[in-house]
Amino acid sequence: MRDTSQLNRLDLNLLVALDALLTERSVTRAAERLHLTQPALSASLSRLRTHFNDPILVRRGNALELTPFAVRLMDHVSTALEAARRVFDSQAAWAPTHSNREFSIYGSDYGFATIGTVVSRLAAERGSGVRFRFMLHTPPVVEDAATRLRSADAMLIPHGFLSDLPYLDVWRDDWFGIVSDDNPTVGDDLTMQNLAALPFVMTYASRNAFTSVSRQIQQMGVEPRVDVVVESFLSLPHFVQGTNRIGLIQGALVPFVRQLGGTRVLRLPFAATSIVNALWWHPVHSRDPEHAWMRDLFADAGRIVEQQVHAHTP
Repeated sequence: MRDTSQLNRLDLNLLVALDALLTERSVTRAAERLHLTQPALSASLSRLRTHFNDPILVRRGNALELTPFAVRLMDHVSTALEAARRVFDSQAAWAPTHSNREFSIYGSDYGFATIGTVVSRLAAERGSGVRFRFMLHTPPVVEDAATRLRSADAMLIPHGFLSDLPYLDVWRDDWFGIVSDDNPTVGDDLTMQNLAALPFVMTYASRNAFTSVSRQIQQMGVEPRVDVVVESFLSLPHFVQGTNRIGLIQGALVPFVRQLGGTRVLRLPFAATSIVNALWWHPVHSRDPEHAWMRDLFADAGRIVEQQVHAHTP
């Protein structure tokens, strides 16, 4: 049986006060945000200090700063508040046409520009009242996905980065190379010699953040010489135009690259492993009918995106 004795002694309104204090780092501003008097919030701060045996806020000169313990609390508090909001936003009978739920999805600009746009369009076409919040993931978010996905609905990311979480495969994609239109060293096809000799623009290049195709190139004995790292797939072509650099993009982004102009899209000189893009979520959401509806929407959108990829890639 779950021990609720300590929880029963707590005023859960203190969680709201703690979130405001951690965010604003000021009793005055936190009180204004919560529409409370300053003495009322000061009393809440006193109770929090007693509970945690930590001052939470300390004065440094003319300003208040969070204690190291308070900094550690920040992610836990936001996650707990979001989980509580979801509990009380849940409905026994739910229909997307009468809902104003907001689904929050982590991902890259590649995912948002492709399947994200299709998902939002399908939701509108089907008369849904739901909203979507698409949030860029970062390496720390991906590394802490199991915790982050308690308060977010899902993460769009290919296989190879997450495990031990439920997922839905939404579409497959392939890698292509891009070079500048005026690059004189590349002919009609990219060669392994080009990959070994020319500099690269990489979207991610670190131990914990990488693309599968860049790792595959390394495994083939070619260590890419990286000129630029830009953590945006849509920005990558700008760093290729007018240079002798090579960029690596997914097939679903080929129409965006062609529309921009100034580059050529070429097949790679080896059989790159296909990308299997998946939607991942925390098990706590698995039996949520609203979440299941959202997952079905992504499945439908994935089929559309995959058809578009086959229609527009070389």
